[in-house]
Amino acid sequence: MKIINIKAYGFWAGFRNVCIVKVETDEGFYGWGESGLSGREKAVIGAIEHFKQFLIGKNPVCIGAIWQEMYRSQYFEGGRVLAAAISAIDIALHDLVAKSLNIPVHQLLGGKQRVRIPLFATAVKPMGPTFIDEVLQLKEQGWNAIRATTGVHGNTKSSELFEPRQSIIETSKWLTKAREVLGSEITFGIDYHHRLSVPETVSFIQRMPKGVLDFIEEPIRDQSLSAYQTLRSMCDVPFAIGEEFTSKWDFAPFTESGLANFARIDICNAGGFTEGMKIAGMCETHYIDMMPHNPLSPICAAASIHYCSAINNLTWLELPPYDGSMTDYDKYFIGRPIVKDNSFEVLDSPGLGIDVNEDLVKNLKFKFWEPPRLHKSDGSYTNW
Repeated sequence: MKIINIKAYGFWAGFRNVCIVKVETDEGFYGWGESGLSGREKAVIGAIEHFKQFLIGKNPVCIGAIWQEMYRSQYFEGGRVLAAAISAIDIALHDLVAKSLNIPVHQLLGGKQRVRIPLFATAVKPMGPTFIDEVLQLKEQGWNAIRATTGVHGNTKSSELFEPRQSIIETSKWLTKAREVLGSEITFGIDYHHRLSVPETVSFIQRMPKGVLDFIEEPIRDQSLSAYQTLRSMCDVPFAIGEEFTSKWDFAPFTESGLANFARIDICNAGGFTEGMKIAGMCETHYIDMMPHNPLSPICAAASIHYCSAINNLTWLELPPYDGSMTDYDKYFIGRPIVKDNSFEVLDSPGLGIDVNEDLVKNLKFKFWEPPRLHKSDGSYTNW
């Protein structure tokens, strides 16, 4: 069996573009994968075009060797664009090979260790009474793991005001109220989307009673290990870190130093299944549970389900909180995962268990879209 073609499709999905990849073979088997680098899909598609030139004619069964060749055959290895392209191709190869063997992808990864994937839900309302109503509604729906956001999601058309100090005042107040109404039995955390500094994060945590938060996700950028070490020395709330990481080398300093408590891996950015399984194994040696990022199309969700089913150290998978306006998912994605009892069932369908209506997708338009911009009152830009 040989690879004869690799296609990449970038198209508007109602709230952002998605980038999916198809790998085809001379024996008629094909697989689908997805890139997770939202907002830079054209760059990923360009990288895939480069990889395609030397992947044509390869045996798709040799997934590990193909991964190494994609990663190591260039002087400037790694980086988010190349990692996202490698991830998409790697996921598609697993889908393809598993279908050729008439087995589910999780069987290639060692077999499933669980029959359902627990999920966490996200409350996205702005801080205030509507936020309290939302978390109570999630509790009534049976969710036992809930993540909050700051409630400020930005604007893609113009920059929006975000003052970190004002945010921590309001957010700490409403998170404390939320914990009071949720009770102690609900796991409760917040994603601060790397919008704070070290002292701002410490101030934020100190404004709340102990026990309000079970984790804080990405309070600061992951670019400085020493900054996270300083933050750890000043606060004791567990950190959920890793959705920005693209390899085991990125994860290693944070796992080996004990800074990461939950690993927010995104297998559509962190090297696909091949690298993702190594990262899970590395985290397991440090008693760190995986808490995968899952904000993309149903292909990402399907791949994440197989990944989560095949590893031992899992807490929850993210339920995509921003479905946008793409109401025709079932038209474009065939057999997409469906939430049942606040979890995903692990199925034994061949491959990823999902397919794409390529005739429709290939005609969908790409729309240039930029992630939201945030600025402070003095006019300076801050992290979204």
